[in-house]
Amino acid sequence: MARISDTIENFIKDMIKQERERQVSIQRNELADKFSCAPSQINYVLTTRFTYEKGYIIESKRGGGGCIVIKKITYDDKDERVDLINTSIGESITYGNALSILNHLRDTNSITEKEYEIIKISLNDRTLVNVEDKNKLRSQILKGIITVVLS
Repeated sequence: MARISDTIENFIKDMIKQERERQVSIQRNELADKFSCAPSQINYVLTTRFTYEKGYIIESKRGGGGCIVIKKITYDDKDERVDLINTSIGESITYGNALSILNHLRDTNSITEKEYEIIKISLNDRTLVNVEDKNKLRSQILKGIITVVLS
């Protein structure tokens, strides 16, 4: 039996897949009513499953009942790729956050499964065993690889 968080996540992802612009507008309270859950459950799903590292941008629109816009990031143009490198990776990145980025790139077919595995191994803590600041080096490696692979 699927957890409510998984069900909500899949529902939103299905909505996004159906939209040409790869974005949807939802009203948190309406979605909570649909799934018979508290609005905070919707917030939880949005903040944990639809992060920038996982390839989404969330905007909150106020007024007129308010809504939340969820946009799937694509890497079709150079500016989006540069934004990924500068915004998402930064000067330091944990292995978990790096994996989130890699999973998104693999899921959007921006990298192959083989590239995914090679990059993942190169960023692993065991690979960076004698490094003082693993997260900083990991960031530099990931930026370099993504720059080459996505160019």
